[in-house]
Amino acid sequence: MKFLYFLLLTLLPVIGMSQEISFANNLYNVYEGYREPALNCRRINHGNILPLIKKLRHNSKFVVHKLGESVEKRELFLIKLGTGKTKIFLWSQMHGDEATATMALFDLFNFFSANDFLNEIREKILRETTLYFLPMVNPDGAEVFQRRNILEIDLNRDANRLVSPEADILMNTFDSLNADFGFNLHDQNTRYSVGRNYKQATISFLAPAFNNKKEMNEKRERAVKLIGMMAGVLQQFIPGHIAKYSDDYEPRAFGDTFQKKGTSTILIESGGWKDDDEKQFIRKINFIGMLTAFLSIAGKTYLEIPVDNYESIPMNDNHLFDLLLKNITVEKKGVNFPLDIAININEQKLDSEKKFKTLGTIEDIGDLSGFHGIEEMDCTGLTLMDGKVYPKKIETNNELAAIDFQKLTEEMILFLPIEKELINPNRQTGSQRKAPICYVETTDFHFHLKIGERPAFYLFKNDIPKYVVLDGSVIRLKR
Repeated sequence: MKFLYFLLLTLLPVIGMSQEISFANNLYNVYEGYREPALNCRRINHGNILPLIKKLRHNSKFVVHKLGESVEKRELFLIKLGTGKTKIFLWSQMHGDEATATMALFDLFNFFSANDFLNEIREKILRETTLYFLPMVNPDGAEVFQRRNILEIDLNRDANRLVSPEADILMNTFDSLNADFGFNLHDQNTRYSVGRNYKQATISFLAPAFNNKKEMNEKRERAVKLIGMMAGVLQQFIPGHIAKYSDDYEPRAFGDTFQKKGTSTILIESGGWKDDDEKQFIRKINFIGMLTAFLSIAGKTYLEIPVDNYESIPMNDNHLFDLLLKNITVEKKGVNFPLDIAININEQKLDSEKKFKTLGTIEDIGDLSGFHGIEEMDCTGLTLMDGKVYPKKIETNNELAAIDFQKLTEEMILFLPIEKELINPNRQTGSQRKAPICYVETTDFHFHLKIGERPAFYLFKNDIPKYVVLDGSVIRLKR
């Protein structure tokens, strides 16, 4: 099946997709000229996009219309572009912490505002299609970077009752447009894999089902063929990192509901890419994927794509950890046990300034040979050892300032008892941030190798400390 998938993708240029592939390559090479510089991280909010929408009001190519307001009275806008017969509706950030596609939409606006060597394609898209954008459906959730809206409702499970004003606005807008195509733009967990292999699912597609039987009609088939085209184009930039989302029917979801109502709907889930924590590369891939889809819709070339292209895309799977340490020796009551330790890194909101810190958690222990790590390390010959606890509790800022953190590392002290109010990541000195140290509350603290615990331990080889594992980092010691 996988061979068929890659074979079909290889044949795409032969069966009429050469213009889309050439266009995508051009976009890849000149993307920085369209990238919106005001949006440079995932934690964007309503205040970040308002000046950009205001700017569009002064561009004759765009029509900006206020649709309504969120629970906390933040405005939702519909942005219209183009004059063509085929209508395409795109909505993003229904979940407040899923901002990748929102950033890409503003890159799209810059593309359509430009005047350059791609004018012919730009004009073709705007002549054949009319584009409608609803960026940031959930501005209240975006304000605090959380999935749900301020009522704690998952907007993508509110397509039936329409309890939330944001969901009501999205549904009313959809009904008023009667669009031919819909793009449902989301982010997914960065630890999804492509099938059961080691590759992250950077982009996952879905043509949602419209009933429990997952039947195929003409409208869903159009979405399937368009996804087959997009997957083929993007495969050259992220080979092996494209997956397919589960198509179990969910009647409360907007994508499934819109498909049922007759709009060919495409779900795009932005997953993970190594060393792209802020998803700026994945944003670029979104930008390229959407524009090539517009071109294919304008030229109707997607109709030539076999349904098998979509069917052959591997499914999303869950076989990745952020860090996988293999074959660590763990001593227990005089007996050595070879174990694998899986660690995931999660963001934790701080109390002030809407900032976050990252913390590691031990997710699994034992034989994890069927899994992979985004980062992996073979620890054969390495033995897990607890770090020492500093014998005195730090109670004042002066005491904390006097600590020699480098010396703590040299003495294998990994745990520093400290008054809770002194722990402030925003004002740590350089030596504190660089030193592997774990703050604890008492001097009688002892590390436990347990699922759910924060990873903090040494790795020894021949009685010599070689590494410190703290949260999701493996730190090589200098001596």
